[in-house]
Amino acid sequence: MPTADEIVIVGGGIGGLAAALGLHAGGRPVRVFESATEIRALGVGINLLPHAVRELDALRLADEVLAAAVAPETLSYFTKHGALIWSEARGRTAGYHWPQISVHRGTLQSVLFDAVIARLGADRMHCGHHLTALEQSDDGVRLRFRDRLTDHDVTFDAAGVVGADGIHSVVRQTLVVDEGRPIWNGAVLWRGLVDHERILDGRTMIWAGHRQQKFVAYPIRDLPDGRQQVNFIAELRRPNDPFAEREDWNRPGNLDDFAPEFASWTFPWLDVPAMLAASPGTFVFPMVDRDPLPSWSDRRITLLGDAAHPMYPIGSNGASQAILDGRVLAACLRQYSDPSEAFARYESVRRPATSAIVIANRGLGPEMPMQLVEERAPNGFTNIADVIAPEEIAAVTDGYRRTAGFALAALADPTSLADRNYEHPPSGVDRQSEGGGVAIGY
Repeated sequence: MPTADEIVIVGGGIGGLAAALGLHAGGRPVRVFESATEIRALGVGINLLPHAVRELDALRLADEVLAAAVAPETLSYFTKHGALIWSEARGRTAGYHWPQISVHRGTLQSVLFDAVIARLGADRMHCGHHLTALEQSDDGVRLRFRDRLTDHDVTFDAAGVVGADGIHSVVRQTLVVDEGRPIWNGAVLWRGLVDHERILDGRTMIWAGHRQQKFVAYPIRDLPDGRQQVNFIAELRRPNDPFAEREDWNRPGNLDDFAPEFASWTFPWLDVPAMLAASPGTFVFPMVDRDPLPSWSDRRITLLGDAAHPMYPIGSNGASQAILDGRVLAACLRQYSDPSEAFARYESVRRPATSAIVIANRGLGPEMPMQLVEERAPNGFTNIADVIAPEEIAAVTDGYRRTAGFALAALADPTSLADRNYEHPPSGVDRQSEGGGVAIGY
């Protein structure tokens, strides 16, 4: 039987698992229900920004994740011709106390899952349970699941429910009636992994192209032979193509559908066609999001991660913001015993912050300088300063860091494990990071 203050998290992805670890460390009983019958290391690469790594550090997991990942030191923008537009330092090289981390999504999820099993116990992780219904009362929430292993219905009672079940969230559907499918902007992403020689210094993320066609590549693991496992994203804007089917990060793609568009992208520092040809496969995904909601919560039910604020995968914010959601949620549930109060406070902090990122990403976010250079000098340039001023680029990138909550000034305090951990009672959830509205709650 559940305890009177037990919280159920629906969804065992990165956000749901990170939230479960935070709630547990703060002394709140918590269970996780995941629709998949097992947690597998699926997907491709993702990036975690320094403020999200700070939260993994507080959970004592940052070192384990970093050991199987790469900490990029530079982000460089290039044109479709391979000419350098701009470079900026990232992570510790930029002065942060925490690195930025590029890692395989499955690796991160496995680290979080193993920590949940070790710390909460295997009996609090319920795989193969697909949510079918929610019934809320003044005293709690009754959840109904379909056990996919036994094909039987299972009910469970909780004091509060957190929907962390992704862009097709069943929990969100109970709060937002007839919302419809996610909104597609006409762009399609093909994502893949390839074992490759180091690109530039092996610690650089590269973004090349413009709004209509873009290529991204960054290493996520150093290999024993000196090469690296590199994550790539090929993006094309094709509003009339048939790729806007149901969004699924694990839907196989076909090289023939996009590689010919990059046949001329052979640069002195990277042969894009050769990289694509060496890839064992790709995944295809339409670039989608949803309009920001006026509310995430209904008394004892709230949302987290992609269930709350699905956003375009621009600026390395998807997983990072889900981890931040979990941190703030844990702080609020420590300060307020009533889930309704805690969820209201959590939403008041996180919803405005993430809504701003959703809107910023629709406007190309930090990638705007690439588009400006394409519009002003589509055939190339001799001197980038004749096309765009460094101050114009810095204004865009600095503004985005403030919006996303990882401006350097907001992360100036280096203390983490020693003083900023989940075992210490929170001092409140009112102190927010510059621009991003991230409640610290330590």
